[in-house]
Amino acid sequence: MAQPIPQEPRSPAAERRREIERLGPWFHNLHLPDGSQTAPDHPLGDFPGYKWKVLAPHIPQRLEGWKVLDIGANAGFYTFELARRGARVTAIDVDEHYLDQARWAAREFGLESRISFRRMQVYDLARTHEQFDLVLFLGVFYHLRYPLLGLDIVARRARRLLAFQTLTTKEMEVQPDTSDRPLDERDALRQPGWPRMAFIEDRFAGDPTNWWVPNHAGVLAMLRSSGLRVRSHPGHEFYICEPLPEDAPERAPYDFTLELRAATGCSGA
Repeated sequence: MAQPIPQEPRSPAAERRREIERLGPWFHNLHLPDGSQTAPDHPLGDFPGYKWKVLAPHIPQRLEGWKVLDIGANAGFYTFELARRGARVTAIDVDEHYLDQARWAAREFGLESRISFRRMQVYDLARTHEQFDLVLFLGVFYHLRYPLLGLDIVARRARRLLAFQTLTTKEMEVQPDTSDRPLDERDALRQPGWPRMAFIEDRFAGDPTNWWVPNHAGVLAMLRSSGLRVRSHPGHEFYICEPLPEDAPERAPYDFTLELRAATGCSGA
């Protein structure tokens, strides 16, 4: 009887390559401990590594004792960076495919004990009173059908800092006076630097989930209205925010809590 041909042992590197291929496609290019990468040919380059270089200096280097929420965590790039700084991170995403990638990568990095992964929508955060020292709300806002509702919910989850990033127009002007106007003075709404947001009916950059593109002034205004103060603007489309005091004049001119609860199905809470 013919003897079976012995199989050569599979190397750890080959096994890892097979796992990367099995879990693909990847949107985050993760640099794994053995030097391999999950998306080395990413069309955006080393994404989101180059964005992290902009954000990283504005996040505390030591996050021991901090609870962090990463919204739209994808394959976990930012989650892992914050866990390495000592934080305990809750990473949420709506896509189980990305969460599978992130769980696998967390084991590769040896960070799984510091991270909790949950499949959640942004709006699901309205049903929890949990707060986080740092919230990352990056690359999600313009994908939301109901963006200001999402921002209002997220702002109430941030205890110390919120890092915000969204697709924006190139318009950087800020109108210095957006105070009350008479009903027949609507031309002011077309002035350069007036807070505005373009609606995308079909798709933008080929993506049907790109719904909104605000200008810089619009981002600043919405952040203030949601109860946040912009502490720094570290780079294009990035904003580091902190909660405003309850009586801050920059807040929305009336308390919209009841409306927010009704909109999120939490009116009885």
